[in-house]
Amino acid sequence: MTTTEREAATFVRHLMADFAERTGLIGEQPLTRYLWTDAFAVCNFLELEQQTGDATYRRLALRLVDQVHQVLGRHRADASGEGWISGLGDAEGERHPTKGGIRIGKALNERGPDEPFDDRLEWERDGQYFHYLTKWMHALARVGRATGEAHYVRWARELAETAVERFSYGPPSGGPRRMVWKMSIDLSRPLVDSQGQHDPLDGLVACLELRHAASGLGEVAGPDLDRQIADLAVMAESQPLTTADPLGIGGLLNAAHTLTQLTLEGVLGYGGLINTLLDEALPGLEYQSRDRDALSMPADYRLAFREFGLSIGLRAVRRTRELAAQYSGTLDSVSSLGPRLERLMHYAPMIDAIEGFWLEPANRSSRTWKEHEDINSVMLATSLAPEGYLGI
Repeated sequence: MTTTEREAATFVRHLMADFAERTGLIGEQPLTRYLWTDAFAVCNFLELEQQTGDATYRRLALRLVDQVHQVLGRHRADASGEGWISGLGDAEGERHPTKGGIRIGKALNERGPDEPFDDRLEWERDGQYFHYLTKWMHALARVGRATGEAHYVRWARELAETAVERFSYGPPSGGPRRMVWKMSIDLSRPLVDSQGQHDPLDGLVACLELRHAASGLGEVAGPDLDRQIADLAVMAESQPLTTADPLGIGGLLNAAHTLTQLTLEGVLGYGGLINTLLDEALPGLEYQSRDRDALSMPADYRLAFREFGLSIGLRAVRRTRELAAQYSGTLDSVSSLGPRLERLMHYAPMIDAIEGFWLEPANRSSRTWKEHEDINSVMLATSLAPEGYLGI
């Protein structure tokens, strides 16, 4: 490990220690759980255990999983409901904490059935997001693989079954099933009924990972997800994927990396989708490189966590290229990725541009950093040490 790598590793440990204390994972601060951030944090703690050999980090990951389920798997204190959002009793809810989904963790309670829709306010209101649930599925799969304990994968599969069932619907006019973007806490009604651009893709990749994650863990008593995978594949096929959003671009690149790993593990039939994801990410990267404002604005006008989505995705490209080179001539669907990956690697300098900007202490003192400090800090840590998140 070089001096620079050692410094980065030390900084990641500081970021995650501060996050743990600031959000009540350790210490005396009140619990402030937020599903997206916590999913990345679980993976980061598992990676820190790998780096250091310190089992404390695994204990933090497992404690965080428990806190998320106990806090975000239950109704809010200011809501009319109580107990598990699945409606299960206490004992059964403990055995199946994800059966009713997991709420986002927003500051405000969800919009009531008779309240008017307010586009700005909706961003601050609780509910459930499908793309947050897929991040938690991935985190649970990583915990299951790291610990060898099958119930984490079962919980993830039960979450996947519930999420696909409740977020998707068949249009009255016919045609392929679609998904809503945001559901109520109890999954009884849509709060935002438009479809997230990459939600079907995220769901497909997550379900494929979960079906594979059970290998080597013994019997996983949970849904096999075959029907969910079939439905999501049809929905993903009909959805355009190209985006100029840095977080969305990174998501495409991460999905391609996950599918590459699954292909090498024997999950065949998705080589064409890997090619499509890499191709669909390229226009967005070209746009980001042409847009002079994208990575040159002052910190107060930038959202760090969205940029880290891109830097993490580009780090995924590097690892996909390593895999393609390692298995060159062995598996055509992977070894043939080389030319596409080389085109994408042209944009790898964006990693240093993004990370370097936000590693400056003055930029981490900005208004936008402080307003989103937890998610920014955790995703910076992921960008600097991505192996825990990018693995399967």
